[in-house]
Amino acid sequence: MKRPYLVNFLSISSNNQISIKATVTDSYTPLLRSNEGGFAQLKPTSPIQSIGIMSSDEYRIKVVGLGIDQKEIFIREYDSDSFGNFDIKIPLFINEQKIKALQVYEVSYHNGLQLLLGTYIPYEINNPKRIIISDFDKTLLDTKFSTAKEVYNSLSKPLNTFPPVEGSIDLFNQFTDEFYQPFILSASPHFYENAIRDWLYQNKIYAGNIFLKDYRNIFSFTEGVLTPKDMKNQGFYKLNQLVNILLMTGIPERLVLMGDGFESDAFIYLCLRSILVDNVDPWNVWNRIKKEKAFRLTSKQHSQFLSKFYQLGELAKQSSSIDMSIYIRCTQANIKEVKTRSYNQLFIENNKNKVEYYVA
Repeated sequence: MKRPYLVNFLSISSNNQISIKATVTDSYTPLLRSNEGGFAQLKPTSPIQSIGIMSSDEYRIKVVGLGIDQKEIFIREYDSDSFGNFDIKIPLFINEQKIKALQVYEVSYHNGLQLLLGTYIPYEINNPKRIIISDFDKTLLDTKFSTAKEVYNSLSKPLNTFPPVEGSIDLFNQFTDEFYQPFILSASPHFYENAIRDWLYQNKIYAGNIFLKDYRNIFSFTEGVLTPKDMKNQGFYKLNQLVNILLMTGIPERLVLMGDGFESDAFIYLCLRSILVDNVDPWNVWNRIKKEKAFRLTSKQHSQFLSKFYQLGELAKQSSSIDMSIYIRCTQANIKEVKTRSYNQLFIENNKNKVEYYVA
C-alpha cells in the first residue's frame, strides 16, 4: 500500500522542552540489495535513489508522548507546511511526568486510519552542554561539483567514491570522544540525507542530527523561504540553520564549529561568535552584514530570520560565558590565501585571529 513515511525525524530534548523537526513524504524510495555470498546486504545509497523526495504535499501528524511507564501523557495533532515539513515544540514535562518516548502517526492520508510512522526517543542534550557542528562538503568529505560530470557523479554514485578528509574526521572524533554532541550542517540538497548517513556510519561518525538544504523551498514562489539566489550563496542558509540548531539545543557552555576555507564559513562563524561571545547586539551585527552578497534577503526572509536572531541574542545574554572554537579546513595550496583573506566588516577582520586554520 502506498503510504506516507518519515524522511527524517529529529527530536531534541533541552531546557524543559522537546524540539521536533520532521519531514513526511509518500514517495517510495527503494533500497538496493545485493545477494553476494548468499546474504542480502544493503548497498551504500546514492543520492539519486532519494530524488523522489523532491515531491511535496501536506500532511497531518499526531504526536503521542509516552511517560516512564509507557502510558500516554501527551497527545496533539499538527499540520505540515506544503512540503510536508513540521517544526514543533512541546513541553518535556506533563503534570510533572517526563516524556520518555514519542510515537508519531499520520492521520489524514487515509480517512479513518492512523498510520504509525515510528517510535522515537528524544535526543537529550547533556549538561554541561558541549556541542560540535560541522560542515560536510569539503570539510569531512572532499566533494567536487565544479562540472556537470562531477554533479552527475555525486548524484549517481555513493559518496564513498569521494576521498574522506582524514584530518577533519580525526579532529571531529577527538571532540566526540570528549563527549561533544555532534550535528552535521550542509548545503547539500535534502535528498542527499540517506547517502550522507550511510557515509557517516561507514566512517564511524555517529552523528544522527543532520541539517540539509530543502531545495523545494527554492522552487516555491508562495511558501518557500529560500530563493533561486540561495542555490549558490550559502551565507543566509548556513547562518539561519546555525541559529535553528542553537535554539533547539540551548546555548552551550562549549561550542565547536568546523568548516572549510572554500566558501564563507569563517565569516559566518565569526558573525555568530560576535553575538554569543562578544554579546554584540543582533541588530547591530545584522545591519553590518546584510549588504554582503551572501546575506541579501527578501522581505520575508528578513522578517523570519531577524526574529530568531534576536531570540538567540537574548538567550546568549542569559547564559554564562561561552567557550567557542572555530576550525577551518584548508589545503596546502590555499591556506595562505584563506588566512590572509580580508573582510569588509571591521568586527570580522579584528577577530580573524580567533580562527584555527588547519591543513587536511
